[in-house]
Amino acid sequence: MLIDHPINLGQGAAIQTGIEYALANPKIQYFVTFDADGQHNIKDVPVMLDHLKNKQLDIVIGSRFMGIIHNISPVKKAFLVLAHIFSAFDSGINLSDPHIGLRVFNRKFAEGLNITMPDFEHASEIVHRIKEGNYAYGEMPVSVTYTDYSKAKGQPMLNAVNITFDLLLNRITKR
Repeated sequence: MLIDHPINLGQGAAIQTGIEYALANPKIQYFVTFDADGQHNIKDVPVMLDHLKNKQLDIVIGSRFMGIIHNISPVKKAFLVLAHIFSAFDSGINLSDPHIGLRVFNRKFAEGLNITMPDFEHASEIVHRIKEGNYAYGEMPVSVTYTDYSKAKGQPMLNAVNITFDLLLNRITKR
């Protein structure tokens, strides 16, 4: 099944639409977000799902920093470390890789998620939902491989300024 927005609304909106579609089916109990740029390894998903079930967690977030990273530039790695520090300060949740696209979560978390930020800000929003909902969470090592294709599809690091601004503006307007 392909669900398509008539216009590109961004990754956050696409994920939320997919979750809403899946929530309409009461048999679906588990959800996976997986970036479409080829950087993630599908073999990590069943391991993460088993961890979620065995530890009775609501969400498991992959971590390239706990696992293996292939072909990452030193600048990208430093940028992601800074993003980790900002996210921990901003949310109060200390995840080693909060902005990775590979996540596994249960229906309870999906029902409470409600992503409102349309673009890449959704990763930070997901971390905030963990805190707000007091969800049980964990991290697992995963493999990430940056290829020429995934590098071309990814967001420019300059977008971090836009994302930070959007997050702060969103906080101010929700108060």
